[in-house]
Amino acid sequence: MSTSTPPRPRSATTSAPARSRSALPLAGVRAVAFALMAAVAGTALLDAPAPTAAPPPTTAAPAPGAPAPTASGSTVSAASTPVHFTGKAFDTCEAPSVETMRAWRGSPYGAVGIYFGGRGRGCPGQRELNPGWVSSVQAMGWRLLPVFVGSQAPCVEAPAKKPFAIGSDPWGQGTREAGDAVRAARALGLGTSSPLYLDIEAYRRGDAQCAATTLSFVRAWNREVRRLGYLPGFYSSADTGVRDIEAQRRAGTADLPAVMWFARWLGKPALATEPTLAPAAWTPHARIHQYAGNVTESYGGHRLVIDRNAVDAPVARLTTARAGSSSAEPASAPATSSTNPSLSFSSTVSSLPFSSSSTVRSSASPSVHSAVSRAPARP
Repeated sequence: MSTSTPPRPRSATTSAPARSRSALPLAGVRAVAFALMAAVAGTALLDAPAPTAAPPPTTAAPAPGAPAPTASGSTVSAASTPVHFTGKAFDTCEAPSVETMRAWRGSPYGAVGIYFGGRGRGCPGQRELNPGWVSSVQAMGWRLLPVFVGSQAPCVEAPAKKPFAIGSDPWGQGTREAGDAVRAARALGLGTSSPLYLDIEAYRRGDAQCAATTLSFVRAWNREVRRLGYLPGFYSSADTGVRDIEAQRRAGTADLPAVMWFARWLGKPALATEPTLAPAAWTPHARIHQYAGNVTESYGGHRLVIDRNAVDAPVARLTTARAGSSSAEPASAPATSSTNPSLSFSSTVSSLPFSSSSTVRSSASPSVHSAVSRAPARP
């Protein structure tokens, strides 16, 4: 990324109704015998053990691009389906000031990546990033891509990231850091069904043990994020992390990311033509392409060093507290429009659930495979 200074309810059981014990007229032996049989049958029904509740159905692991399960294991409701954005986004190491974000509304970008948590962040201070900042920029029309930079592959290439290498318990570590990510997201007012993008920087290719350790960490992180009601997204180099995750998708591995954010610096968007990914993988509304990095841009007199991204993917949903209530509900997200004529797809926001059957439609030019493109190291 940029180098400038994510008790089951019991089944209801119905008891048999109690039999009436009113006196019967003596109409003959047959009538008396019938009454006695009915009484005995009623007693037997009353004393019978209650039926045992059936075990809960087993839920298969969600496919990449499917809606996230909630903490109870069920799929998120229609009221909290992911909100997706299509258009251009930028990310930068530290969240810019509200004034800068206001000035940049005249830019081609409609979304911004925010580094909201993780021990591996290059800019851990984040002086501007707080709930007030989040609500202010959302009100301006910005959409947010929350990025969590936690532990990194043991064979990570960037020297500055080596102190944050995944340890000897990658599954446990991934689960714990997923909890950290969700707590940090909630603290900023990012509601359930928001995507949380796990940043795994480029690592040494061909190191099977390192890749296996990293995969275990990522899968555990994804599973826990899903369990807690958020969408697990994944950012990495197209030639390392993304390539390995795609191989796992082809193999049918569970607990993979719901959204794929791949870095290949081509200089132009190529959402649908990344050679590492199958055309239908992570579609629709589940891809981000970081197509340029460490570029300087200025709008309204405010200059930033950024990475450029093309987006057709989920963005954060904000929560707003109701007056007189401690409960929170997703804040509505008004549509935005693209001001950049060079980006062929319009910038829109909608609340459509994912599916895994169709492909992204984009007129981006086919990419030329670059052997040297990879996610940059963050200081």
